Amino acid sequence: MKYFGLQSQIWRNNTNSVLILVMFPVIFFVLTWLFFFFLSLKSDQQWSIYQVNHSFLVIVPFIIIGVMIWFTVAWFSHSAMINSATDSKPLSRNENKRVYNLVENLCISTGMTTPQINIIPDDSLNAFASGLNSKTFSISLSKGIIDKLNDEELEAVIAHELTHIRNRDVRLLIISIIFVGIFAFVSQAIFRSMQFGRIGRGKKDGSAAIIIALLLALVGLLISSLFRFALSRKREYLADAGSAELTHHPLALASALRKISVDPTIEAVKRKDVAQLFIENPQDIPGKKSFAISSMFATHPPLNKRIQILEQF
Repeated sequence: MKYFGLQSQIWRNNTNSVLILVMFPVIFFVLTWLFFFFLSLKSDQQWSIYQVNHSFLVIVPFIIIGVMIWFTVAWFSHSAMINSATDSKPLSRNENKRVYNLVENLCISTGMTTPQINIIPDDSLNAFASGLNSKTFSISLSKGIIDKLNDEELEAVIAHELTHIRNRDVRLLIISIIFVGIFAFVSQAIFRSMQFGRIGRGKKDGSAAIIIALLLALVGLLISSLFRFALSRKREYLADAGSAELTHHPLALASALRKISVDPTIEAVKRKDVAQLFIENPQDIPGKKSFAISSMFATHPPLNKRIQILEQF
């Protein structure tokens, strides 16, 4: 595997992440325009391109307002949802001074404010970072990862999660999750409406509009999901590189990832969007084979590939 260097990898991953994120609104507006275009082909009265563009521009302000409302609600509710979905609880200094010392030493070296430290009552090995701003940033470590990793390995894992915080990865991933959620909601709403015959029945143009809208919403859901998963994988590579940079010990993280790969499953985590926040997806089955197509829908890069890159630093 060709090694590009730490700073090259950071620059490349950041660039790719920005490009992927920009694609979300582009997809949304392109599919909206295509809706009016395909609808014009099904209409009894042929529309001109001018009419298609005019209809698109008329609906754009309503789409923007609707997306902004959706974003506002999802943005402020997502942090609470993450905490409840992972069963993480605050860890006090008296309970584990070792963890606090590791976190604080890394934060001092980077000039960061120490985030809240949480513990997940599970013997499996996993960890994640969350929070949208300095007041809500936190690192959650499972009981298993604290007990089963040595100091160097645990420090490397903590550095990985601190890198997510430094790079505002949680904020970036939440934005991508919200966009995917919009397509999922629209698809489900249209499908249920068709299933119960509430819209489009007995109207040729109405039926055509609903079918076109459903197909485009499903296409949007598929494409945005692929972008979301790609974005998540890029951020994991970047956090691995950040851990190596902070600790100057990439082999420690490689060793930690090997141990994590044996048992990353956190029983409390049921939501797929929350699972992608962890250092390794807690819903994955250890030893599960990966195929080319299924890897496109993976929230994390293969652990063996991450380990190979770390061993070349």
